[in-house]
Amino acid sequence: TVVARAIDQYITQRVKLCDDANDITIDSRLELIVEKMFQRCFDDAKYKQAVGIALESRRYDMLESAIMKGDDIPSLLSYALGIAMTLLQKRTVRNTVLQVLVRLYTNLSEPDYTNMCQCYIYLNEPQTVVNILNKLISGSEDELLMVFQICFDVYESATQHFIDEVMEGLGIKQKKEESTAMEVESSEPVKPSEEPVKTVAQDSAIDKKRAQVGSILSGEIPITLKSQFLIRKNSSDMLVLKNCKDASRNAVCHTATVIANSLMHAGTTCDAFLRDNLDWLAKATNWAKFTATASIGVIHHGHETNALKLMSSYLPKEPASGSPYQEGGALYALGMIHANHGAAIIPYLSEQLQTATNETVKHGGCLGLGLAAMTSKSSDIYEQLKNNLYQDDAIIGEAAGIAMGLVMMGSLDEDALSDMIQYAHETQHEKILRGLSLGIAMICYGQLEAADPTIQTLTEDKDPVLRMCGMYSAGMAYAGTGNNKAIRRLLHVAVSDVNDDVRRAAVISIGFLLFNAPEQCPNVVSLLSESYNSHVRYGAALALGISCAGSGMKEALSILEPMINDPVNYVRQGALLASAMVLVQQNEHMCPKLKTFKDLFTKTMSDKHEDVMVKFGAILAQGIINAGGRNCTISMRTQHGHTNVPSVVGLLVFTHTWFWFPLAHFLCLAFQPTYLIGLNKDLKMPVMKFKSCAKPSAYAYPPLLEPPKEKEKEKVSTAILSTTAKKAAKSKSTAATPMEVDTPAPAPEKKEEKKPEEKKDEKKEEKKEKVDEEKKEKKEEPKFELIANPARVLVEQRNVMDIESSSRYSSVWNRNGLGGFIVLRDTKGGAEEDIIETLPPAATAEDTTTEEKEPSPPEPFEYTE
Repeated sequence: TVVARAIDQYITQRVKLCDDANDITIDSRLELIVEKMFQRCFDDAKYKQAVGIALESRRYDMLESAIMKGDDIPSLLSYALGIAMTLLQKRTVRNTVLQVLVRLYTNLSEPDYTNMCQCYIYLNEPQTVVNILNKLISGSEDELLMVFQICFDVYESATQHFIDEVMEGLGIKQKKEESTAMEVESSEPVKPSEEPVKTVAQDSAIDKKRAQVGSILSGEIPITLKSQFLIRKNSSDMLVLKNCKDASRNAVCHTATVIANSLMHAGTTCDAFLRDNLDWLAKATNWAKFTATASIGVIHHGHETNALKLMSSYLPKEPASGSPYQEGGALYALGMIHANHGAAIIPYLSEQLQTATNETVKHGGCLGLGLAAMTSKSSDIYEQLKNNLYQDDAIIGEAAGIAMGLVMMGSLDEDALSDMIQYAHETQHEKILRGLSLGIAMICYGQLEAADPTIQTLTEDKDPVLRMCGMYSAGMAYAGTGNNKAIRRLLHVAVSDVNDDVRRAAVISIGFLLFNAPEQCPNVVSLLSESYNSHVRYGAALALGISCAGSGMKEALSILEPMINDPVNYVRQGALLASAMVLVQQNEHMCPKLKTFKDLFTKTMSDKHEDVMVKFGAILAQGIINAGGRNCTISMRTQHGHTNVPSVVGLLVFTHTWFWFPLAHFLCLAFQPTYLIGLNKDLKMPVMKFKSCAKPSAYAYPPLLEPPKEKEKEKVSTAILSTTAKKAAKSKSTAATPMEVDTPAPAPEKKEEKKPEEKKDEKKEEKKEKVDEEKKEKKEEPKFELIANPARVLVEQRNVMDIESSSRYSSVWNRNGLGGFIVLRDTKGGAEEDIIETLPPAATAEDTTTEEKEPSPPEPFEYTE
């Protein structure tokens, strides 16, 4: 219509005026039409439409009016916040909108501090968060509980650098423990992160509260609770691993099975498969041994207590005695255990990297140090890694390049970028170039248009690896924004560049741009999935896997399904990996195609004639689809809509499994446990239940594999030779009496044959009985389910979750949908609480059970003859 055209024209001119700072005079008639449209929305109570037009046209005055005039102000604020973070692509505009929303949150009758802090995380204003926490921490008990809730949300949403600044502002100092090689060899248990937070004085009540706040922000409590959840709820299907092991007849499949086991048990501390198959595991040599040792770090990911003791038998010792591959893998594993939370282990890893002489040990040391210091922007660690890069060793340089990017993640540091790009032009080693390309892309993370000059320079470079770096940098800089300009650039390169690696990287990066709008990815990638270029097809598969991970989206699966039969082996591998990423944490009720794909994985894996590359993909797919004991999903978003930095890192580096298998372990960083954990004022888990207002089968685990049934051996009648038959007949005739008379055989009884009509009636009755039984079973399933704390709650299930009505606890913050950490208010204050006991790690639990099996001594007795 004419009105719609006029509004579109007005929005275009307003965007040019506000975003591009063009000197444009807008026609007063257009302004009058838009003003009337706003008034009509207000009169018809269509406030969400008014908010949408106000955001598109940059009318911040109308945005404020639309929200304040609405019937449900909190929901309108949440709606505006969601749009601002997903659809507004220009950082300056987004920040202006967030400042308006913060002002509105503050002016509510009861200020919404939780969402205010979420906005301040986006605005990168840690000091304002500190001011809010200082104000609430000295208030009532309810305000203290709100402080705990805010801290949990900040820990889950903010970067490590932001959290460190908040802790510093609150006067909470994080203690860094010095760890040396001597401690590794000591018999006493080493606890690098048992008490990471110490305050100057904890005598007063305020200091005690600050200590609790510090234990949340430092990650001590959240990481422990996540580990407890994964240990308690672990329901891995060991038969799947057994099948993978039986199908691995070469070194590549052996490595794939080791990686699949680590992904399947990520964070659960359950290493039973490795313990039970030590002889099979010992077949790993050289880099396979490096990968196998590093897999222990994935299994114990987040379980930081006693990490050094756990890895002590593999870590470097003096004098050097062990395998360098084993020692390097152990340092990599330590970094993986402490990923993004490594203050306690950084000194030890830094020392080991400094003293190491072997290139393999240094490779593992660089990766481990980079993981532990992720997003810390530490100049000292960066310099140490840069010195390792300048040794111009291909193996060390690749790991150093990745680690430098991990440390300076999202900083867009000019010095770091110039150092890395300059060295990339100088080095002759392609491995170092690839490591630096990942590192540069990570430094550009989340910088939007500020990273455009760097991306442009890299895209125009003669070196194909640096052009590939430009593609990944575009994907990282605009991750989750769906920026049209960036997508156009990537699509152009995907069909025009002369190098296959660059084209593949361009298509994969589209997945990173669209993970906030996964429904758009199949439309963008569908034509590329049918490209004549096999590298583009592989990239299209991975782009779908990244953007639609954990969604079970039908459109994505319908594109991936035919790609599993692609004539090129690595395209089939990519399709298998991507389909597993899409199907993670789905069941047949949510996604009917789940069984078809699982059968495909098993068939591909066990087919003797299948290509090794495809088998590698099928075995890894088994690990991904059962991620974290079947209690983890793959997601690059937090519950509050923030981009999860470790998840983005994990998926980016995982794409380089194409070049280097050990990097597959990075995928565990993208695993997010789907938990709902209620905590009391002492930050303990009370015994309570949550109510899921859905049928239990809707979000249940998929059924475990059933072991194949043993076929009953049929009894075969023994063969009788003609000679033995003649002898038997002769002996009978001699033994017969002379007066023997043949008696007629009794006539067989005639069975009454039933008429065909009666048979039909019986069959009908049997069918009716079966149908009735099935109906009864269906009817018997309840419409809701009570789940004990801590609960496994899928992302889709959060909207149907609530606290049981008869419970003594209520949530301190009423939000739409329950998930993650929930701080609880006790309505029966003073009454004794039942607290859930902490479980030991799976390996420790196994040891204690074996000790308990020993027979007890007999009771005293008297001996009598």
